[in-house]
Amino acid sequence: MTGFFDNLKNKRVLITGSSRGIGKAMAIGFAKCGAKVIIHGRNNENALQETYMQIKEITNDVEVVAGNLDQKDTPQKIYDEVVEKAGGVDILILNASLEIRRPWLDISDEDAETQLQINFLSALRLIQLCVPDMIKCGWGRIITVGSVQQVKPHPDMLIYSAIKSALLNMTQSLALQLAETNITVNNVAPGTIYTDRNAKVLENKEYYQKVKNDTPMKKIGVPEDCVGMTLALCTDACSYITGENIFIGGGKHI
Repeated sequence: MTGFFDNLKNKRVLITGSSRGIGKAMAIGFAKCGAKVIIHGRNNENALQETYMQIKEITNDVEVVAGNLDQKDTPQKIYDEVVEKAGGVDILILNASLEIRRPWLDISDEDAETQLQINFLSALRLIQLCVPDMIKCGWGRIITVGSVQQVKPHPDMLIYSAIKSALLNMTQSLALQLAETNITVNNVAPGTIYTDRNAKVLENKEYYQKVKNDTPMKKIGVPEDCVGMTLALCTDACSYITGENIFIGGGKHI
């Protein structure tokens, strides 16, 4: 990829939750643009290593960091390792998340706290760690990965959808606070995307058809559908865009 995406070359990109699904597709997209990609997974599982080897076929500029974001000290460990391996972060993509499907009356404290830590607090902490370096460099991009559930919450994912709304609020607050630093902060919000996380529920033919019919474009997305907008928001061509919430869901948010 050249032209529009040229300024992504050699940019250091940390993508949380990039061993599979949307995060993996984003990592491959940045690698094709010549960025230095740092992929992340909970541990050095097979999926993370497979993604690493896949990106190695595109570029040698790829690093791996691992750590379970349900632990409060993990963001600091990830940041320290990224600084050691890459020198810092120019682009931070906060994709890692956990969704627990449960009727709202059955939600436990553990359900709520674990999702809060992984989906929100770890994102906040990584931003706190990475932004000072971006300010010193005079350039930075932060993208949070939200969900169509910000506006159309799933009845069995109350905590997940509520946190995604909070993530958007944080993104827009930070966009205002960082607006004069040449750091943009935006949110992309996927609809139903066919990933391994959704594969099990989508095996049910009736449910698959319902989800498909609930999407105006009458199709379920794939991870690669989330790549183009994410790349674009990190280019200099989109440097005047900040605080935006962009749905990638075939019109499902309407």
